[in-house]
Amino acid sequence: MLVKLAQRLGRHQWFARTMRVILPPLDIRVARLTKGKVVALGILPSLVLTTTGRKSGEPRRQPLIYVPDGDGYVVIGSNWGQPNHPAWSGNLLAAPAASVLLKGQEIPVRAELAEGPERERLWELLLLTWPAYSAYAERSGRRLRIFKLNPTR
Repeated sequence: MLVKLAQRLGRHQWFARTMRVILPPLDIRVARLTKGKVVALGILPSLVLTTTGRKSGEPRRQPLIYVPDGDGYVVIGSNWGQPNHPAWSGNLLAAPAASVLLKGQEIPVRAELAEGPERERLWELLLLTWPAYSAYAERSGRRLRIFKLNPTR
C-alpha cells in the first residue's frame, strides 16, 4: 500500500522538490544505523552507492532506488526531475569502479552507461518499480543516465 501511494505521489513536482531534500540524508542515517539492511525506509528496493568524487577524490554516498537485473543492479540519474545530472552519475562516468551497500553487504561494482536497445530495456524495468521516472524525464528536459552496476567479485 505504501509503495502504491509513493508511486502516485512521486509524479508530482511538489513531492520531488520536498523529498529530494528530506530523503537522502534520512536514508543515509537509516542505512548507517541498520548497517545497510534498510534504505529508503524499506518501502522501495534501494541501495547506497559509493562513488569516488571526480573533483575531490573522496568517497561520495548516495541512496538510490535500484532494479535487479541478472546479477547486477540498475540505477538511474533522475535527480528527482531536476535539469542537471546528479553528481554521482558524473562520478561514475569519470571512475566506473564503485560499491553498493545492499542488505548489509558492501559489494564492489563496475558501472556501465546503458545505451541503445539495452537502455530501452532497462528503462522499462525501471518504470515498473518507479513510474514517476517518466515524469522526471519530461520535467528535466534531458536524457536520464541509466547505469548497470555489475559486481566485480
